[in-house]
Amino acid sequence: MDSIEYAVVGAGLSGAATAWHLAARGHGVALLERTTPANDAGSSHGSARIFRYAYPEEFYTGLVQEAKASWDELARLSGKQLITPTGAVDYGAIRQPKRLAAVLTSRGIDHELLTPAEAGRRWPQIAFDTPVLWHPDAGVIDAHESVAAMVDQAVIDGAALHTNWAVASIAGSAGAYVLTSEDGRTLRAANVIVAAGGWLPRLLGSLALPSSFLAGMPPIEVRQEQAYHFPYVDGTDPSTWPTFIHKREGWQAYGLPGGRDAGFRGQKVAEYNGGKILPSAADQDGRISADNRRRVIDYVAQYLPGLVPEPYAETTCLFTNTPTEDFILDRADGITILSPCSGHGAKFAPLIGKFAADLATGAGQVPDQFRLAAQAHGTAVAAH
Repeated sequence: MDSIEYAVVGAGLSGAATAWHLAARGHGVALLERTTPANDAGSSHGSARIFRYAYPEEFYTGLVQEAKASWDELARLSGKQLITPTGAVDYGAIRQPKRLAAVLTSRGIDHELLTPAEAGRRWPQIAFDTPVLWHPDAGVIDAHESVAAMVDQAVIDGAALHTNWAVASIAGSAGAYVLTSEDGRTLRAANVIVAAGGWLPRLLGSLALPSSFLAGMPPIEVRQEQAYHFPYVDGTDPSTWPTFIHKREGWQAYGLPGGRDAGFRGQKVAEYNGGKILPSAADQDGRISADNRRRVIDYVAQYLPGLVPEPYAETTCLFTNTPTEDFILDRADGITILSPCSGHGAKFAPLIGKFAADLATGAGQVPDQFRLAAQAHGTAVAAH
């Protein structure tokens, strides 16, 4: 049986980042992925994830600033552009643009607060219904290329990547852990970091974790989200499209340039947390809800005049949520659990990997908000 110092379960954004940081520090690492890194059945595939600084609390905005330094380091090491600058607009009565602007001011982040008319003249392709926050340093993350870059760096630093290695159980054994795959292979590790995303709910019961630790886990909700690509109206310059978050009573929509996922032809638009709830990622079926499609088409027709309200492509992906949308990052004995990332974790991936490596090795601490005790006692910071 092979033996390793650290086994990382899951090669999505968080797991790949953790393997990168551990290997860069000289640790022996095995990165186990149930299929291939950034595959379509997980939460880290494709070329379009929003990178933004706008949060209603300084806590997360400050973490984005920390994460950006790691993104820049990864771009330097890989020679790839992983974040494409587009800027971002945030609006809607519940989005509270003025509150977001106050947070950006306190953190020294460039931004403008615009009236609906001012924003409409700048972006006529969007119909604004409230004041608008604009911050130009936002952009679009290429998730697939980011995972590939982090895996590549981990392997360069000595990590072993095991693909098609679906973990079925993790059992304690003589001061270490034996990981068993669904096809019966085994690997022995002194420490385990579980970054399984939407598979975490199903895997939790098969981990050698204390019952008190498991009792402190918040409810984890897995959703099969749906996103649609809408073509630009003829004459619209694709380079003028920012990312957007529009939040009003009973509805939150978001959109971003679809990039490679959309053949560079259109904007990716979705209803936030509009998909059906699943027991785990294993239960996804890739089916699009006709009601959801109609809601998003109607939304585009009303609020996005720069798009043709007829999607030319559609897809599903996984959101794995906690009740507050705060991340989980905690450890019991030699097992570290990280994420779920609640639909907004991609932008933090290199920093989450650093936190996980710190926690697993004892080299540092993670924010209290991500520990189970804070979430169990309601002291975590709601993300939104």
